[in-house]
Amino acid sequence: MSFEAAVHAKAIDLDLLSLNMTAAAGSGHPTTALSLGHIVTVLMYHHMKWLPDDPRNPSSDRLVLSEGHAVPIVYAACGDIGVAIGRAGETPRPMTRKDCLTLRADDSMIDGHPNPMEGFPFFDAATGSLGQGLSVAAGLAIAARLDDIDKRIFCIIGDGESREGQIWEAADFIADHALTSVIPIFNCNGLGQADQVSDLQSSKVITRKLEAVGFTVEVIDGHAPERIRQALESAREKSSGKERVAIVANTVKGWGAPCIQGGGWHGKPATGAKLDQARVEFGQTRARLTSALKTSDAFRLNPPPTFTKIPRENGVPMVLSAAMKEYDMGSTLATGRFATRKAFGLALRILGHTNADIHVLDADVKNSTFTEWFANDRDLAPRFSECKIAEQNMASVAVGLSAAGRIPFLATFSKFLTRAYDQIEMGINSGANLKIVGSHSGISLASDGPSQMSLPDVAWFRSFSTIRNHQGNPGCYVLQPADAYAAYALTQTMAEYDGACYMRVFRPEVEFLYDDKTPFNLGGFEVLNQGRDLMIASAGYMVHECNKALEHLDRQGIDATLVDLYSLPFDEDGVLDVANSNGGNILVVEDNYGGGLGSAIADACTSGGDAFTVRQMHVRRIPKSARTTDDILRQCGLDAESIAIEAAKMVGVTV
Repeated sequence: MSFEAAVHAKAIDLDLLSLNMTAAAGSGHPTTALSLGHIVTVLMYHHMKWLPDDPRNPSSDRLVLSEGHAVPIVYAACGDIGVAIGRAGETPRPMTRKDCLTLRADDSMIDGHPNPMEGFPFFDAATGSLGQGLSVAAGLAIAARLDDIDKRIFCIIGDGESREGQIWEAADFIADHALTSVIPIFNCNGLGQADQVSDLQSSKVITRKLEAVGFTVEVIDGHAPERIRQALESAREKSSGKERVAIVANTVKGWGAPCIQGGGWHGKPATGAKLDQARVEFGQTRARLTSALKTSDAFRLNPPPTFTKIPRENGVPMVLSAAMKEYDMGSTLATGRFATRKAFGLALRILGHTNADIHVLDADVKNSTFTEWFANDRDLAPRFSECKIAEQNMASVAVGLSAAGRIPFLATFSKFLTRAYDQIEMGINSGANLKIVGSHSGISLASDGPSQMSLPDVAWFRSFSTIRNHQGNPGCYVLQPADAYAAYALTQTMAEYDGACYMRVFRPEVEFLYDDKTPFNLGGFEVLNQGRDLMIASAGYMVHECNKALEHLDRQGIDATLVDLYSLPFDEDGVLDVANSNGGNILVVEDNYGGGLGSAIADACTSGGDAFTVRQMHVRRIPKSARTTDDILRQCGLDAESIAIEAAKMVGVTV
């Protein structure tokens, strides 16, 4: 049959399979899937360059489904074509149409919203939280450019979804970085979950917004096969030059079956009599669109160019003292003081020269996080991406870079990372190898006040340290280096580890506590002072304040142990052994809200079985600005004297 008729026939076949799989699951979003039947058919059966038996081939075009709830239509195509599926460690096998009917089952690889870690490697990242896909596509495009691979990254976005600000953060980023290989496809079916989309998300307004960012926009009927083909071919041709191209497709939610069109059908499968009626209506639609037409060779699967990976040799990074001397910081080294944020920036620069997979992203604060030392290095600059003030986009771009085999370090003020918590969680769900660094952490920032201080961050990231990821490791390590040697070493440790890490660094210059020979491992801790009366556990900047408190305690005849608990999770048995040698008395001191380090130690104590007394000192009020770090520590009751008073109370001494 003709191309038009063949696409209609295949789209209807996939639409029916989408209806059947959501009916079998008892949930899902079939009507959104039906709005994309023709676009997915032309993309996957005719236009994209890809290999069904090797869906993660580096040379292949990519399809990012930002509106993840529409995934039944992609599952249907993959089940029909026989795309390779399989979890890590399993031998991949072709997906079948029968697999489609296991949608959303607890033992199925066909998840309700797609996740490559659950055995569906066709996609690069978990989706379902709206607004993030275009940023992931941008990350994939950056990696493709660095690897000199000519491929396209198609990203399907819902019209209601386009209300999300991250979509336009990503559009700006794509324009800033001239990522012409990204081709957004907006699915404009006019309906959201509860109602019609706003007029501001109409295809006309979306088109004007895209044009304002500099995109050439192809506006099409998303159910007209020939028009879809023309738009995709035009987009590929134009994007091979310097044009940024987007496609805006006007579609019908529930296309082909009038009985399930209109409002009230979002996230609702057709079952029983309604499913029977929809099948009848699709039969009528098929008869109208595919009969009495001559045959032709309509479909072809296009393999991508052969990809030859160029080996990237890694070297051994130099130690901190050598690095400081290498970059004319010998006089600073001699002072015995260096900020952890600066040590992080220096470590990145050294890593950049010894590990070609390192890629750094920042959000307009590179002169504060010191990622500028990486960005301003001529040899490293191509592997730096300035994201401007758009932290959500930055996190999802990093997910795309990780999917393409890069090791992304994303840095900003740790307070500003709170904007990207959803994106970071989706990255962790995706198995992304994220290295997240928050600078200016805790209350030591002082003068800028609470709007710039990260205070709930340890508790939030720590929650991921309590779970296991798909490889059986902690979902995220939380790292709080107390000095420059720790920050420098832990940056290197993060780079070597395959999995998510979050490291807090801070602004004040602090004295060295360690040296080049001190090892810093994920899950480790350091005993800085050995005592017998109680154990004080802390991390980050507060280790220094606790060190001062030891002097107060010593004058009172109290012998305290100080533990630098720089990693969450930590070696629980080792820490509890130290606590037991101090009579089971534990004072935890941290410069953030509760739920972080103190809660982690309390959890360890309850599972340990021995008797412990745990007291927590953390920020218990909303801080205000103060002119010095000492001032704000006193304001929050976390200065050395307050720590000493609380420690003395634990052993029955009144100070």
